[in-house]
Amino acid sequence: MKNSRPTAKTADNAKLETTDGSVIAVSRALTMLDAFANGEREVSLGELARRTALHKTTVLRLARTMAQHGYMSQTPTGGWRLGPAAGWLGARYQLSYDRAAQVEPILRELSQASGESAAFYVREGDRRVCIARVDGNQSIRHHARMGEAIILNRGAAGRVLLAFSGEPGAPYDAIRRTGYFITAGERDPEVASVACPVFGLNNALVGCVCITGPVARFKKAAYERHAKLVKAAASRLTYELGSEMATGR
Repeated sequence: MKNSRPTAKTADNAKLETTDGSVIAVSRALTMLDAFANGEREVSLGELARRTALHKTTVLRLARTMAQHGYMSQTPTGGWRLGPAAGWLGARYQLSYDRAAQVEPILRELSQASGESAAFYVREGDRRVCIARVDGNQSIRHHARMGEAIILNRGAAGRVLLAFSGEPGAPYDAIRRTGYFITAGERDPEVASVACPVFGLNNALVGCVCITGPVARFKKAAYERHAKLVKAAASRLTYELGSEMATGR
C-alpha cells in the first residue's frame, strides 16, 4: 500500500503556493511595491502593513529582502521608499516598446491641435498601460501616468481596447461601429476623454490613442472636434506602425 501522506517537498510547496498556483511570497512582495502611491517619497512600516493587510514583521522581512536587490530602500527616518531597481525596471518596460519613437511626435501634434493631453495605451491582460504621453498646454490638465496599470472597463481608452479586442455586448458593438469612444467622468469624475484604436500589420490591434482633459472643457462642439483629431492621429499611427511592422524595421 502506497503512503498517502504528503512528502516534505509537497508540504513545502503547499505552504509556498496558493490555490491558484501563485507563489505567496512573490505575491506579497508585489503587493508591497503596489502599496506606494504616485509621488510618495517614503512610507512608514506601519502604513505599509496597513495598506497591504500584512503583519509588520512580514512587511519588514519583505522590505529588507527587496532592499538587498535594490527594489526598496530604507530612509534615514526609518521609512521605506522604492529603490533604484524599481525605476530601472519601469524604464526597461517602456523601452521594450520601441514604437514610442513613432508615437510621440504624433501625440505632440495631437496635443498642440487639441490643447489637451494626449496619450497612447496598450493592453496588458485585464489592464491598460500608458507607454507614451504628451501633456497639454493648458494650466489645468490631466496627466496620464506612465506605466500605471488601469482597469479596462472605465474610461474611453479602456473601452476602446476592450471593444477592438472582441469584447461582446451592445456597448462594444456600438464602439466598433463608430470607431471611437467618448467618456465624461466615467473613471475620474473630473476627467473626459476621447479614444480611437490603432492597428498594425494584418489589422491587429496595437493600442489606442486618446486625449484627456477636464470635463468642463469638453462641451459638445469640443467633443466633435476632438473626435476628428483623434481619429486622424489614429489613422496616421495605424499607417506608420503597420508599415514599420511590414518592413520589419
